[in-house]
Amino acid sequence: MERQRILMLAPEVAPFKKVGGLADVVAALSKSLAARGHDVRILMPRYAEMEHFDGAQALERPLIVRLGGHEAYGRIWQHTLPGSELPCYFIEHNQYFGGPAVYVGPSGNEDDNGQRFAFLSRAAIDFCEQMDWIPDVVHCHDWPCALTPVYMNTTEAERPMGRAASVFTIHNLQHHGWFHRSLLQFSGLPNSVFRSDGLESMGELNMLKGGLYHATKITTVSPTYAREVQTPDGGCGLNALLRFRSSDLIGVLNGVDLDEWNPTTDPHLPAHFSASDMAGKAAVKAALQVAYGLEVNPDKPLFTVVSRLVGQKGLDLLAACCDRLMADMQIQIAVLGTGEPDLEHSFDQLTQRHPGRFGSYIGFNNQLAHLTIAGADCFIMPSRFEPCGLGQLYAMRYGTVPVVRATGGLIDTVEPFDEEQGTGTGFVFNQATADALYYAIGWACATYYDRPDAFRQLQQNGMAGDYSWDASAAKYESIYDWAVSARQAAFV
Repeated sequence: MERQRILMLAPEVAPFKKVGGLADVVAALSKSLAARGHDVRILMPRYAEMEHFDGAQALERPLIVRLGGHEAYGRIWQHTLPGSELPCYFIEHNQYFGGPAVYVGPSGNEDDNGQRFAFLSRAAIDFCEQMDWIPDVVHCHDWPCALTPVYMNTTEAERPMGRAASVFTIHNLQHHGWFHRSLLQFSGLPNSVFRSDGLESMGELNMLKGGLYHATKITTVSPTYAREVQTPDGGCGLNALLRFRSSDLIGVLNGVDLDEWNPTTDPHLPAHFSASDMAGKAAVKAALQVAYGLEVNPDKPLFTVVSRLVGQKGLDLLAACCDRLMADMQIQIAVLGTGEPDLEHSFDQLTQRHPGRFGSYIGFNNQLAHLTIAGADCFIMPSRFEPCGLGQLYAMRYGTVPVVRATGGLIDTVEPFDEEQGTGTGFVFNQATADALYYAIGWACATYYDRPDAFRQLQQNGMAGDYSWDASAAKYESIYDWAVSARQAAFV
C-alpha cells in the first residue's frame, strides 16, 4: 500500500490526557500505522493538566482559526508520542481548553462543549493549511471531532482540505454532542447543513449525526458493535442513519499496546511472569490483596473490576449481587473506578460491610490499574453494551480470566469456555441481570476450586492470543485506501 498522510484528530490521547479507552486506541493505532511507514500526525487540545508534556515546544506562529464571522487565535505546541518519533501537536486556547477537564460538565452536552469542540474541529482544517501539510485522510474520533467532515464537505469543498478523505470512528454511540442550533452560526458552517440528513435532530444540533452523514467512511471498534448500532436497541436513535450508511460502515477490533501491557516487563508490577512461568503472578496477587486491604490468601479466587462506574458497564448488576456472592462463595472482589455517585457509594458500602473480602478504590490510578488487572484471577465486565472494551484484552494478556456479557467487542474477543473440550478464554453469559452475573461468577469460582487444571488452561489460552494492533492497522490501511479512492472519484 502507498504511504499515506494521516491526521489523527482526537479530544484525548494517552499518555498525555486520558478519560477512557479512546485515548489508548488513538495512541496505539497511530504508533502501529507509523511503524508501517505512514506519515501520521496527532492533533489534540492542550489542557491545563497533562502528563508527559515536559519537553513540548511552542511554535512561533499563532494558529488562526476561522469561525463564523470571527477569527480565534491559538498556540500550537509540538512534541512526540512517548516511545516513538511520532509527532503530536497540541492546540492551546485558554478559553476553550484552559481547564483540566476534557468533557466539561456532567453530561458533556453543556453549551461551552459545543463551542470548544466546534473550535477543535475547525482548528484541524486551519492547522493543516497553516502547516502546509494536507493529509490524505483525516481520522476523526468520536463526537468532539464530528464537525471536521462537515467542514470538509462544505466550506472547504473547493479548497485543498476538501479533497482529503475523512474516516470517522464511533467509540461509543451513546454520546452525541447535542447543542442549540445557534452553534451553527458560531461554527461558520452554512445553514444548509441544519436538516434531517445532516446536523438537525429534533430541532437541535447533533454533532455526531452530522459527522456520520458527512464522513467518507465510518468505523466502529468491533464487528459485532457495527451490527448492533444498526438496530433499534443499539443505535441510540441513529440506527436508521447507520443502516443508510451501512455500505460505508466497518467494524475493526481494537488492539493492545504490547509495550504498555506486557506481564514480562510491566514496570508497575512487583514481579513479572509469562505463560511459561506463572510464578510471579502469585506475588502480584499478594500485592493486590494488600493494596485493597484484603486477606492475603493465595488460594481464594480474586475477582476485579477496572472501569468507569456507569450503568453502561453493568456494574449496578455487580453491586446488586455482591452481598449474595459474599454469603455464598469463598471469593474476594476489588473494584477500581470512578463515575456515578450511587455506584461509588454502593462499592464504598460493600467495602465496609465485607472487610478483608471486598475492597474498592474510588478514583483512577494507572499503577494500581495495572496491578488490579495483572494480579487477579478473574476480571468482571458485565456491560450492557460494549463497543469493544480493552479491559478484557489486558486481562487475558496477564492470565486473568474474563467474566463478560455476550455483547459488542466482548463476544468478538472472548471465546466462551467449553468445559468438555477445554477450549475458550473466558466465562460468557447472555442476560444483563444480577442473577446471570451471579451464576457466571459462580461458574468461574467452581472452575477455580474444583477443576484447577481447566482454569489454568483458560489462563494459558488467553495468554496465547494475538492482541497486537498489526491486524487492525492493516484493516485501517485498507479503509484509508478505500476512503481516498472514494473521495478522488467524487472529484472526477
